[in-house]
Amino acid sequence: MKKVFKFLIYLLPWFLSSILIKTDTVFYDSLKKPFFAPPPIVFIIVWTILYILIATSLYKNKNKSIDYYKSLIINYFSNQIYTFIFFIIKSPFIAFIDCIIVFISSLFLYNETKQKLLIPYIVWNLFACILSLSIYLLNI
Repeated sequence: MKKVFKFLIYLLPWFLSSILIKTDTVFYDSLKKPFFAPPPIVFIIVWTILYILIATSLYKNKNKSIDYYKSLIINYFSNQIYTFIFFIIKSPFIAFIDCIIVFISSLFLYNETKQKLLIPYIVWNLFACILSLSIYLLNI
């Protein structure tokens, strides 16, 4: 039971922005999107899986270096603020910049842990950057 509780402590904070910030589907639907933009339900499914993988990585991580914590904090906060920037501020450009920060910090996080569980997160972040840039460019 203690292990389950510890895992939940690692998992639940990743859902914070999706719990606190309502996504503006009207805004998202009003944007021009590239042909490769997945339907909104895909984001919910993929992010849930990724958050479980991230939490598992955190749970299994043995690296307690300062660089690890820096990477984790930058990645966590940039990941969480994306929803606010995109759906509340409604700024695809700043959201794209934030996407780049999430992607780069996920690379650093992987470099610090070498955990293969983070590879899908990196791949999705790269896709998110391409999608975010495309949405920005299509809606200038």
